Amino acid sequence: MLSGVKHIILILSGKGGVGKSTVSTQLALTFKEAGYKVGLLDVDLCGPSIPYLLNLEEKDVHQCPQGWVPVYADQEQKLAVMSIGFLLKSKNDAVVWRGPKKHAMIKQFLTDVYWQDIDYLIIDTPPGTSDEHITVMENLRTLKCDGAILVTTPQAVAIEDVRKELTFCRKTGIPVLGVIENMSGFVCPTCTECTNIFSSGGGQSLADIANIPFLGSVPIDPRIGLSAEKGQSCVATIPDSPVSTVFQNLVKILTKSNVGPGGDQPMDVQESS
Repeated sequence: MLSGVKHIILILSGKGGVGKSTVSTQLALTFKEAGYKVGLLDVDLCGPSIPYLLNLEEKDVHQCPQGWVPVYADQEQKLAVMSIGFLLKSKNDAVVWRGPKKHAMIKQFLTDVYWQDIDYLIIDTPPGTSDEHITVMENLRTLKCDGAILVTTPQAVAIEDVRKELTFCRKTGIPVLGVIENMSGFVCPTCTECTNIFSSGGGQSLADIANIPFLGSVPIDPRIGLSAEKGQSCVATIPDSPVSTVFQNLVKILTKSNVGPGGDQPMDVQESS
């Protein structure tokens, strides 16, 4: 049930392995650190990694009269999480389903989870522009979706795939909030110097060509992985890191800084043209 959700943000990419789940997780945690109530929905049915990234793999989903109760990642119940990973008997189980069953499960995630009143729902999607994305959009059609954040890496092959995702957004009427360039360099754990081990500037170039906002470059930082294994936010554990700066700025952009927790003011960011 999404009636109590004030804002919905999709995390998309046309390519796998670019770090959508990491971006989704850290964005949700940064919102929580800022005082917002957040939901994190993992609709990557074949590769659900959110439970692992939040150290919630052994948790179970329960039922209440209103539907499924999401798993809470904190005692204050400010971060609610739902993933098919919670419904599998073992983390080694594979989801081998055809389209109709995937469609039904995603629809159930979007209609039968008791999110209660939350400020932001972050939806982590699988790569591509397939059935899962169409199902999500069909079920959000009657609700206000603030838009999508596109995640890419600097390489040209990733940029080309993300351009296809941008086309998908425009064809389906999804506002594009901007693009994030993930894995943009490597931060040395001893000297903190950032080295471009792949390339750089691809995300900015895509944003310029497509006339959409560029939301920041996220370098590879080994400390993020260590924080993720404990379900911790980089903003809390390494507040002075370049990664933390990107996510703090991103939350400021998405909330316009002056909308406090519990506020219901719609975001005012540039849509795709």
